[in-house]
Amino acid sequence: MKNRYDLIIAGGGTAGVSCAYIAAKLGLEVLIIEKNSYLGGTITSSLVVPAMKTSDNAINTDFFNELYKNLEQINGAITYCDGNKGWFNPELTKIALDKMMTEAGVEVLFESFINNIYTNNTKVLSISIDTISSHNNLLYNNIILSNPIETRYLIDATGDAKICQKLNCEFLNNNSETQPTSLRFIMSGVNVEEFSSWIMELDKDRDVTTSCKIDGNTYCSTAYTWDSTKWALKPIVEQAISDNVVEAADLNYFQLFSVAGTQDSIAFNAPRLLANDGYILARERVLRLSRFCNKYLKGFEKAYISSIANSIGVRVSNRVKGKYVYKIEDLLTSKVFDNPVVISNYPVDIHSKEKDSSTLQKVYKEYQLPLESLQAEGFDNLYVIGRCISADFKSQAALRIIPSCFSMGEGLAKYLAKK
Repeated sequence: MKNRYDLIIAGGGTAGVSCAYIAAKLGLEVLIIEKNSYLGGTITSSLVVPAMKTSDNAINTDFFNELYKNLEQINGAITYCDGNKGWFNPELTKIALDKMMTEAGVEVLFESFINNIYTNNTKVLSISIDTISSHNNLLYNNIILSNPIETRYLIDATGDAKICQKLNCEFLNNNSETQPTSLRFIMSGVNVEEFSSWIMELDKDRDVTTSCKIDGNTYCSTAYTWDSTKWALKPIVEQAISDNVVEAADLNYFQLFSVAGTQDSIAFNAPRLLANDGYILARERVLRLSRFCNKYLKGFEKAYISSIANSIGVRVSNRVKGKYVYKIEDLLTSKVFDNPVVISNYPVDIHSKEKDSSTLQKVYKEYQLPLESLQAEGFDNLYVIGRCISADFKSQAALRIIPSCFSMGEGLAKYLAKK
């Protein structure tokens, strides 16, 4: 543990680990301060797998490719039949990230928080830390955590802009612009081969239901929502609601994917939570969904809940006002910037808790996110990465996916390494 770093990163989630790894590889001294006992953020804590596919011309993909390589070595990643390399195993991602940070020389403090931030006008000078863990190496070196630690740059990768809140930064929030959250889960003991054959026969729409064999294992994906779409699962869902096995709201958004490196596990992007759903009601929905799968989905008869996400998956939260506020017009017109950190073509994906009110607006040209949308206004050395970037509501709904968070973290690291 040092008393000065080039980068201190609050949050070891998707954007934070990418920034830390690349910065360390480029010779910077990096410290991650992580509230959990593991890295990975939405991938590991919220079970957000697979990562959504984005443009083939994406930039800043070194970290993504290195993570894939490390996961592939421990049977924790596959490339799906649509070419998506983002099918990661959440538990093995924890191990792969530990290895990568260690090899790159990134120091990590788990179960820790930034306590105080010391500034001089427009510059962050140092921070102090609180920890609840007795397993951080620095404790054995008699380091007093309350002592300020200097940094050249402070990176807010907390997802909810906790650091920028402490510094009273200006935010772009509009309380009327929200997206529902989700509490994902995994079921194991699934006969994936049987389920795949059944669902592929039931649903001929290959934009919804797909399956393929990889290394001898069957992988598949399908979906249903309560929106007025011709879903193959709709008659089954209606029967389950009539039988009082589930509530209609339980299946307002229901999407499932095989888990990389397993033969019998399925991850669910469900349930999507309604306004008053907290963790208790969310886990009740998970239980009902598991019983729905047991009773109505072929191959799930002996399946069981093997994991429920530790954290609710959040799509939009606090967004910081930066040097440049990225707007939906920039995205839709493919505005070009001098210092892009992301190139993507992922659609504008806005979930709604109301029926027939969600948006999935396709983007026909690639768009760029500028570095200036990562720099918090009012400070010279404070940056934000992840879903709390300086972007309006609609553009953030396209930029919040895991590959884009990887890209913005890596892009920022490369920029700071050159300064």
